[in-house]
Amino acid sequence: MKIETVHLVYFSATYTTRKVAREVARVVGGRVVEHDVTCRLPEGETVSCGEGELLLAAAPVYAGRIPGRMAEALKAFRGDGTPAITVCVYGNRDYDDALVELQDCVEAQGFRAVAAGAFIGRHCIFPDVAAGRPDDGDMKKVAAFADECASLLAATDDVRLLPALKVKGNRPYKQGGASTFCPTGDESKCVKCLTCARLCPTGAIPEAAPCATDSKKCIACGRCIVVCPHGARMFRGEAYAAFGAKFKAAFSARREPETFFPAR
Repeated sequence: MKIETVHLVYFSATYTTRKVAREVARVVGGRVVEHDVTCRLPEGETVSCGEGELLLAAAPVYAGRIPGRMAEALKAFRGDGTPAITVCVYGNRDYDDALVELQDCVEAQGFRAVAAGAFIGRHCIFPDVAAGRPDDGDMKKVAAFADECASLLAATDDVRLLPALKVKGNRPYKQGGASTFCPTGDESKCVKCLTCARLCPTGAIPEAAPCATDSKKCIACGRCIVVCPHGARMFRGEAYAAFGAKFKAAFSARREPETFFPAR
């Protein structure tokens, strides 16, 4: 099977998932069409993927699940036994049911999941955990995963004849939940440029008060922190610091990527 077009669909608040997914797409080869659903859902669009095309769905892991926006966005894509690769990126704790959920989402849309990978990136709430990741070693493993995906696809005429892909995770999925912590702005640094408000995936930052955060909307993705040009937004507070110290102690041991292919 020759892949001519890769439809790369990703949610990437801190751009880490995008970095991993772009490398997979690059190594697999073909023309890459990006669908960044971090801040925008496809509006009334249906993207049909057929012969010579591949869906690459990539998402971060929040509390063991993929973001709801990613699950919703994938409903706009349609396959007809079209191959799909799923990728999740997590902050060194665990990816729990994220890969299972991604697989279910793409297969519900007519795609056939042929490979999956779970990779590590810096934790979005506690950035001292997995700091600097994905590092060079991680990116080499991303490339190796993509190369194996390309070889599998090249050797397969009809992906529907491949054994069903089995990934780590559970059905029903674990219960998702909101984070206890939300980033806020520093009044002494904020210049009210509203970059954070414009780029927040959930609209949790009011333009009238950009140092504030609507805790009912915030998903603690860290987008506002990485896009603020003045370093005004961050997680803060005594409770955050105390919990962060415990989280770092529990989850700082280096974890390695895990990949899944059909049983041979």
